[in-house]
Amino acid sequence: MRWIIILLIFIVIEVYAFQAFRAISKNIWISLLYWTITLLVMGNCFFRLYGITRADYGNPQAFAFGFLIALLVPKLIIIAVMFAEDVFRVPQAIFRYFTEGPNKSINYLPSRRAFISKIALGIAAIPFGAILYGLYKGKYNFKVLKYTLSFEDLPEAFDGYKLTQISDVHSGSFDNKEKVAYAIDLINKQQSDVILFTGDMVNNESKEMLPYIDIFSKLSAKDGLYSVLGNHDYGDYLRWETPEAKATNLELLKTIQKDIGFDLLLNESRYIEKNGAKIALIGVENWGAGGFKKAGDLKKASKNVNANDFKILMSHDPSHWEKQVIKDDYHYHLTLSGHTHGMQFGIEIPGWFKWSPVKWRYKHWAGIYKEMGQYINVNRGFGYLGFPGRVGIWPEITVIELKKGTHNA
Repeated sequence: MRWIIILLIFIVIEVYAFQAFRAISKNIWISLLYWTITLLVMGNCFFRLYGITRADYGNPQAFAFGFLIALLVPKLIIIAVMFAEDVFRVPQAIFRYFTEGPNKSINYLPSRRAFISKIALGIAAIPFGAILYGLYKGKYNFKVLKYTLSFEDLPEAFDGYKLTQISDVHSGSFDNKEKVAYAIDLINKQQSDVILFTGDMVNNESKEMLPYIDIFSKLSAKDGLYSVLGNHDYGDYLRWETPEAKATNLELLKTIQKDIGFDLLLNESRYIEKNGAKIALIGVENWGAGGFKKAGDLKKASKNVNANDFKILMSHDPSHWEKQVIKDDYHYHLTLSGHTHGMQFGIEIPGWFKWSPVKWRYKHWAGIYKEMGQYINVNRGFGYLGFPGRVGIWPEITVIELKKGTHNA
């Protein structure tokens, strides 16, 4: 029944959007091309996705869904423009019918319709091209974003200390090992003191990471590699044959992280020492608002940390920072999160403007935020999930330099 309803919605969208093409040209071959492409894309998507489980979801299904999005979004824009014009056009046509006669009214309708249709198609071409770019290039368009954060109570020995954060690898979505290897090399070129990974190494199953162990094992930093788990790492989105199989899957992921070189923090803390000074690194398991897993235990993770220590917290979901971290008795100077992916879609002009629909779900969804004297960086993600691409919100490697003082750049 659900698929029938979805199909009916698609039919309404297609019939309405087709009117824009017909208003411009009634050439039978253009109409045939329109419906051939539409039916092929829709048919492939329904064939790929019908009846599958999350475990079956892979690159063929992802690309089928991606092409459907590339076709659907421009048509929704066409419909929005055409409908907005209808709101004004139809009453005007009715008025002209009664005041000027049926002939002028009839002539008025198609000429106005053709003009608006051209505008609608022109506007729709922009997201269509952007989505196609996102499918083929955008998902591996890695960006290194650099920030400098100053703290009055940063130990002197850590003035100028650099950390690199990556998040949301989602290795099960990758389809190009060379691009992934390029990104790993780009991380190492930053020559940061420490590398921190903030969760979601896989989509669902730990075996997704097996082809990439050798590539990620090349990650290197003087003070080591540290990681936490994200909501996808627990395998909660699959139906496992037995609880033991699910537990085995998680243990395999822990082993994989260890083989790569990560020190996985499971509600734990570590100290990084330098010239007799130290900063605390705290890692919690996933804690997310809105129905996400809440395995994170901030009190447990920081039990061996002193209140006056300089603290860096790794917590996958930024809602944890808003709901618990900034209100905690301890002052967490810097929290590192991911999870949102910036929805893999948006508009961003660095240093000036950023927007994504995900902002309606998450208050803190990309970049640096400060509240109550505490900072959070929400990484836009290394990989991608669901839609096999990125449009405007690119995969991110974050480099943060810690400075002692009060001025931030």
